Amino acid sequence: MTVALAPGATAWRLEVHDELGSTSDHCIARAGEGVEAGLAVMARRQTRGRGSRGRDWQDPGGNLAFSVLLRPAEADGAVGLWPFVASLAFYGAILPWIHDPAQLRLKWPNDLLLAGCKTAGILIERGSDATGRWLVIGFGANLRAVPSITGRSLACVAAYGTAPDPEIVARAICAELDRWQAVWRAEGFASLRAAWLERAHPPGTRLVVRGESGQVEGSFVGLDEQGMLLLHCADGLKRISTGEILLLDRDAAGASGGTGT
Repeated sequence: MTVALAPGATAWRLEVHDELGSTSDHCIARAGEGVEAGLAVMARRQTRGRGSRGRDWQDPGGNLAFSVLLRPAEADGAVGLWPFVASLAFYGAILPWIHDPAQLRLKWPNDLLLAGCKTAGILIERGSDATGRWLVIGFGANLRAVPSITGRSLACVAAYGTAPDPEIVARAICAELDRWQAVWRAEGFASLRAAWLERAHPPGTRLVVRGESGQVEGSFVGLDEQGMLLLHCADGLKRISTGEILLLDRDAAGASGGTGT
């Protein structure tokens, strides 16, 4: 089923499938066919979902598996800033369903936490071919249930509020993406940065960053002007451009994964 959403900055067309292997793979394939920006794909059940760093995503049913296809202009070439647009949009779509808004927080660069446990994540992929440049953003959220993954602390919306129908969340994400893209283009990254920090875990939160060369530990300071993570470590302030971020109080056992596209 394909439905055109309400008129907005993007000509969104929502496809709802009973089952797909991967909503992001579906969008990438359609990008190769020359499909225009605004394709939005949701699956009621996803069989080959994936998360960040090549992890598989288990779908227990009733959760959100959703991806969108965009075709950024050259002016939007700052790929490193898209996680902030996407995470702010995701936050806005999930927040109305949480009883205590203070429980919902963003974790750099684009995870959503409930009471310190991961409940949603984003996977961004980009490329170009004969049809032009494309960007696929995948959104995965534990709405009704959490997958059983040993050693990971996960949460679902139903435990902290009311679990919405995934299609309602998908539609809200599209509207929120238009909203935050407009803010970015009108006001620059500074406004996105301020909005993101308002919704993130507070300064001073103890974090561990795991990367290819090892791990560093420190206190969250904020974001720099390019969106890099600022971490106060024993040997001074560090700027982190990539890595797996764990909250020491809740995530030390590996509370990443559990959502995917």
